[in-house]
Amino acid sequence: MSDNLSTKYIQIQGVEQTFQTKKGPFVALQGIDLSVAKGEFVALIGHSGCGKSTLLNLIAGLTTPTQGTLLCANREIAGPGPDRGVVFQNHSLLPWLTCFENVYLAVERVFGATENRAQLKARTDAALALVGLQPAAQKRPGEISGGMKQRVGIARALSMEPKVLLMDEPFGALDALTRAKLQDELLQIVAKTRSTVVMVTHDVDEAVLLSDRIVMMTNGPAATIGDILSVDLPRPRDRIALAEDPQYVHYRKAVIDFLYTRQSHVEKLVA
Repeated sequence: MSDNLSTKYIQIQGVEQTFQTKKGPFVALQGIDLSVAKGEFVALIGHSGCGKSTLLNLIAGLTTPTQGTLLCANREIAGPGPDRGVVFQNHSLLPWLTCFENVYLAVERVFGATENRAQLKARTDAALALVGLQPAAQKRPGEISGGMKQRVGIARALSMEPKVLLMDEPFGALDALTRAKLQDELLQIVAKTRSTVVMVTHDVDEAVLLSDRIVMMTNGPAATIGDILSVDLPRPRDRIALAEDPQYVHYRKAVIDFLYTRQSHVEKLVA
């Protein structure tokens, strides 16, 4: 792999996203330029309505930009694909299927044409094991907790062996203790899989704990990248040890300063 492809695995060039509404065109994103390196963990953070999820959807290929280009591994992103696994805040599990069946469905879709049932089952089991869910494999979504449902969503995304893992506030609806546990598990999973991750979050501590870089978005409309913070903290990361680490405190303060000092006028835009 060339150095250029390694350092610019995802390329976002001059991207703008405009939506047509009853009140006329709404410019959600403008002038977005960003490169993500292979194996890098990037967090997108900003106030509500700043286009974080819109940008993630563009990388996922769920929407097409009004202007600009998005590339993954030097190929234009023209739609959804198994090279990009997506985990939403809403786990989107099929309630009539077991945890195993929900993951197996994704595995079969991606690998069904080239692998037999035993191989597909092995992939599914491995994905559930990665998130510690083998004991709950035969339970349905209605029989498990919210945190476990999110684990199934993560297992389903990872089961496709995506080149990029895209996460849209995956822990946002969970209680603080469950969220902390899943954050720690995500750190371990990413270390094992060496995945390239782009995650939308509204949680400053989550962004600093997990990320290599934090992309801070300005307020919408016509939101853009206001600043990018490199998080130079050694891995593996321990949340207890980091709590009093001066560097961690510095990074946390920098993000808070951007969000609540430089971008503090978000409420005025709601009127």
